[in-house]
Amino acid sequence: MSIFQNYIDGRWASSDAATKNINPSNTDDIVGEYAHADKNQADAAIAAAVEASKSWRYSGIQQRFDILDTIGSEILARKDELGRLLAREEGKILPEATGEVVRAGQIFKFFAGEALRVQGEHLKSVRPGVEVEVTRGAVGVIGIITPWNFPIAIPAWKIAPALAYGNTVVFKPAELVPGSAWALSDIIARSGLPNGVFNLVMGSGREVGQAMLDDRRIDAVSFTGSVNTGGVVAASCSRRGAKYQLEMGGKNPLIVLADADIDNAVACALNGAYFSTGQRCTASSRLIVVAPVYDQFIEALKSKVENLIVGDALADGTQIGPVVDQRQLDQNIRYVDIGKEEGAELLCGGELLERETPGFYMTPALFTETSNKMQINREEIFGPVASVIKASDIDESISLANDTEFGLSAGICTTSLSAATKFKQECRAGMVMVNLPTAGVDYHVPFGGMKGSSYGSREQGRYAAEFYTTVKTAYVGA
Repeated sequence: MSIFQNYIDGRWASSDAATKNINPSNTDDIVGEYAHADKNQADAAIAAAVEASKSWRYSGIQQRFDILDTIGSEILARKDELGRLLAREEGKILPEATGEVVRAGQIFKFFAGEALRVQGEHLKSVRPGVEVEVTRGAVGVIGIITPWNFPIAIPAWKIAPALAYGNTVVFKPAELVPGSAWALSDIIARSGLPNGVFNLVMGSGREVGQAMLDDRRIDAVSFTGSVNTGGVVAASCSRRGAKYQLEMGGKNPLIVLADADIDNAVACALNGAYFSTGQRCTASSRLIVVAPVYDQFIEALKSKVENLIVGDALADGTQIGPVVDQRQLDQNIRYVDIGKEEGAELLCGGELLERETPGFYMTPALFTETSNKMQINREEIFGPVASVIKASDIDESISLANDTEFGLSAGICTTSLSAATKFKQECRAGMVMVNLPTAGVDYHVPFGGMKGSSYGSREQGRYAAEFYTTVKTAYVGA
């Protein structure tokens, strides 16, 4: 089996070590072997990005548009192939995986357009005969560190704006799922970018990631991942004064009021809590339901959860794929045990599951009779596990929704305009959904949260310019 290599300074570079990419739907299936970079290769990638930055930051906007548009077009043209790769390596069912690939292509095309729309201001000074120009320019070298759960979309929404605004990139994808990241990098490598503008270093966070964080030549770091690792990124970047952006965890609530359309509320909960095997930072893990419809909602949701089809991510009819790996599966089962020990009622699921091929399968779990003080309602599980919490009214529901260290996404199901307005105003989350699942966002609008979920500028849409550019004020005398 050939080894997929790292990409440094316009060349594919071999390494002394490699990592096997295992299919979580069938652990006997090896997707491929991917080169494992070391600190020296990380150093070479950074050096290449620094050198390329000297000219790329002054590149023309038409050149940037053409390159990004070319990347987006190839991603979209290969969506079926890339979708199968993503489903095979991450365990996301094929329709979801293909949808993620399409989103990645759309992101590149969006930022191709943004490259043509970099804005500034021309102002009069308070001093006669003086003009003021406010412009945006590239930050410099951007270190990009991405997670395993969206292995092509999240890299896309970081890499595309970085390149659009004239930055160079050193990209370290999640070690667990390098296949989609490598395929994206291969497309970028053939897009016409000058050598060194984009670099791929696959490897461990402890070695490659930390080398990126500690290197003063990297001007900014965009990170998506766990809260603990986010703290390491923040500490390392703060020590050397580098700009950083963090997207981390969520413990997202979905409120169901008495006037809600129960069928829609159940559909929102099912989608938000269990699709993508619950492995989304925007997943609805806390379902806050008011007393008058509590029993009705639980009965309807339980029926839907029990009938979800769990299986191979590539198989027709599968609704829930496997968990990404053994470690995540063990963590999910541990939280199921914790919930039972805390006194929550496990209404269904939460069991290991065998299928025709060896894989990391479990039945989706639903807890009832829970309180917001329980560990299962305080900590992010990141799996197909959801809890129902009973509330008395909208005020208590919003109070419970806000009673968390996180604040990424939150939803409400109601037919009341006043209740929806109150929720949108008072909910402490960066993204709020009305009669929609908490998971599922557009690519052209800002993404990000409050409190412990996010730090720094928003991602995606035109708001990405806040992180990937710096503002310069120029005074011009007559």
